[in-house]
Amino acid sequence: MAYARGMDPHRVVVVGYDDAELLDIACVTTTLDAVRQIDPAVRYDLVLATPGGGPITCTSGLVLTGQQALERVRGPVGTLVVSGGLGHTAAARDERLVGHVRRLARESERVASLCTGASVLAAAGLLDGRRATTHWRFADELAAACPGVTVDPRPIWIKDGNVYTAAGVTSAIDLSLSLIEADFGPDMARWVSRAMVTYLHRPGNQAQMSMFTAAPAADHDMVRRVTDHIAASLDGDLSAEALARLARVSPRHLTRLFRAHLRQTPGRYVRKARVTSAAQLLSTTDLPVARVAARCGFASAESLRQAFAKEYGIAPSQYRAVAATAG
Repeated sequence: MAYARGMDPHRVVVVGYDDAELLDIACVTTTLDAVRQIDPAVRYDLVLATPGGGPITCTSGLVLTGQQALERVRGPVGTLVVSGGLGHTAAARDERLVGHVRRLARESERVASLCTGASVLAAAGLLDGRRATTHWRFADELAAACPGVTVDPRPIWIKDGNVYTAAGVTSAIDLSLSLIEADFGPDMARWVSRAMVTYLHRPGNQAQMSMFTAAPAADHDMVRRVTDHIAASLDGDLSAEALARLARVSPRHLTRLFRAHLRQTPGRYVRKARVTSAAQLLSTTDLPVARVAARCGFASAESLRQAFAKEYGIAPSQYRAVAATAG
C-alpha cells in the first residue's frame, strides 16, 4: 500500500464511546498488537480516543479508560477505526463526535468501522456512494437511515476505496489480519493468525452467518424436519418434488412455507447448504475439488465452481488457498 507523504502507516486511532462493544475494540487492538509480539522490530502505535478523553462504559458494563481526547487527536493517521456497539445511535447523533471523525478521516490513509460503527461513518458522510456492511441485525436500519449507502449485510467485511466496514465482533479479527497483510505481508498475517488461534483468516466475502448456525424455523416442525434432512443428505435427491414428498405436501405449499419461515425457496436453501458444506470441506480437508463436489451434491466440479463463485465471489481453489495461508 502506498501511503501519503508524512503519513505514519502504523498509527492506529480507535474511536470509542459509551455503550461501545468491548469485543469490537479488543479484537482489532489485540490482533494488531500481536505484530509487536511476533517481531519486536515492528509495531502498531495504538490509541483509544474517546470524547473528552474520559472513560467509556462498554455494553457489557466494563469500563475502559480513554488514552486521548478525540478532540485533541491530530493527523496524520494510518488507520482510523470507529467501534460499534449499542451506543452507535447516540454516537451518530453526536455532532461533535461525528465532526471529529469526519476531520480525522481527511487526515487518515484508511478508515474503518466495526459493526454498527458504520452508522457513525455514514453520519459523517464517509459512506455516501459506497458499498458497506454492518452487523446483519442492523443492516436494514442502516439502509433505511442512509439511502445513499449500498448496504450489503452478507460479507464479514468490505473494502471500498480506502474505507473498510466490518460486521463487527470477531470479524474485526479478519479485517485486522487483512490490514496486517497489506502492511507487513502474508507471512506476518499468517503468524498473527496462528498466535490468535483463529480457525481461518476469512476473506471479506465470507458470509457473516453460516446457514447451519442461523436459527432454522424452530416454530414450524415440518420446515425444521425438511432442513434437518437437507443437512444430512446433501448428496441425495433434494429436488423440490423429493422434499415435498418427505414433507407430505405439494411442492407449491412447501415453497410457500419456506418463503414464510426462511425467506427463500427450497431450491435456494439447498444450493446454499451445499455451498456452505463445500466451503467447510475445502478449508478442513485435502479432498480433490471433484470429490468435494460429489459429497455435497453437485453434478460436477464445474457446477460447484459456478455455485461457489455466485455465493462467495471466488473459485473453490482460491477459497482453499486462503484457508491454507491461515493454517
